[in-house]
Amino acid sequence: MQIANTPPKGTSDWFPDEYKIRKHIFDTWRRVCLSYGFEEYLGPLVESTDIWKAKSGEDVWGSELTQITNRNGELDGLAIRPEMTPTVTRMVSRKWKEIDKPIKWFSIANFYRNEKPQKWRNREFWQLNADIFGESSINADSEILTLSLELMRAFNAPKDSYSLKLNHRGLINDFFSIVLDITSDDTKRDLMRLLDKYAKLKKDVFEDELAKLWLGSESQVLHDFMSAKTITDLQQSFVSLAGSESFWEFTSIMKSLEALWYSSEIEFAGDLIRGFDYYDGIIFEVFDNNPDNPRALFWGWRYNGLAKIFGVKEDIPAIGFAPGDETMKLFLEGHNLLEDIQNVYTPKYYLPLLDGAHFTDIQKVASVLRLEWKDVNLWLSEKKLQKAIKYADKNHYSHIVICWEQELDAWKYTIKNLKTGEEETFSF
Repeated sequence: MQIANTPPKGTSDWFPDEYKIRKHIFDTWRRVCLSYGFEEYLGPLVESTDIWKAKSGEDVWGSELTQITNRNGELDGLAIRPEMTPTVTRMVSRKWKEIDKPIKWFSIANFYRNEKPQKWRNREFWQLNADIFGESSINADSEILTLSLELMRAFNAPKDSYSLKLNHRGLINDFFSIVLDITSDDTKRDLMRLLDKYAKLKKDVFEDELAKLWLGSESQVLHDFMSAKTITDLQQSFVSLAGSESFWEFTSIMKSLEALWYSSEIEFAGDLIRGFDYYDGIIFEVFDNNPDNPRALFWGWRYNGLAKIFGVKEDIPAIGFAPGDETMKLFLEGHNLLEDIQNVYTPKYYLPLLDGAHFTDIQKVASVLRLEWKDVNLWLSEKKLQKAIKYADKNHYSHIVICWEQELDAWKYTIKNLKTGEEETFSF
């Protein structure tokens, strides 16, 4: 039997050139998060299905979850993680009483969702998850939002290439209560989930769904809210909403970002809803403004009440976001930000075997360099110097190590900088 050499559908092989791109993305994420004082963690690949059964949306629990069976073929109550938010919340709940607050954690991990693969949306994917726990003030909102923006800047994103779109679940709830006069929590929840699909639904379908909620007469009011692009639009259309606490909180967050010189990168988005029940404060997305790829790059949210499913009696304030590797790569490609990554001379050393009779001596040179924490690729077959230099240059090595017989006899070797052409001889 011949087995296919392609990866399972919805997964990817990362060969060295591709991994170089992914590593650049991961390294940039990590560097920026560490610069904000975040600490790195990692959770298990599998979690109890009860986590998602308790709090995630129907899509994740019903169709996207990949459950595990035991040796008897029975469901074992475990599933491969489709997201990190419940996992990190569980971990925080274990340490909540003993750890200093606020908690600023991040992870870079892979996930799996049992869904139909699409372009730039695989079953297996990688995400950065950055979260702050234990701080309920808008200071945490401001910190997580600026972190999101600085992540984009760290990739040298061109001016106007992306936008940070913001909304607020408290503001949406107050809109339901104050403007639409909805008192039923069930109706609010059902309307929230309907509005989350607003952009994907045809007008007649949306109207039919509104009628089922006895809200058919509010169609234009809802459209006005969803189409608002600025706080001023919202304030002018809904004067009563402008006096709410959620409106004050939201405008304060916007003003803090403007004071930090992010005005050109942020905008209010009335149609940004997000359907998960445990989102309860600021919600945002970073959007790619590339006309060839207008799409959300990643989302962020407040989820203050989630820890209660783990037996924590008090609300644990929490806010975070999760960019993925596929959409980030698409953004970098769309704005021509990968060419320098592919062609950079990385700090690594190429050590060709110029004389096969001296392989053991050349191994000694490699050992000396590796003890200095240099990355050394020792070639295992004989190669002429000119071909070795050509190979090293083509593969973007920063240096080539030259070891002739007479040098080795004198316990010496020469290092050539391939970027500057400078050479220096060392003893070992």
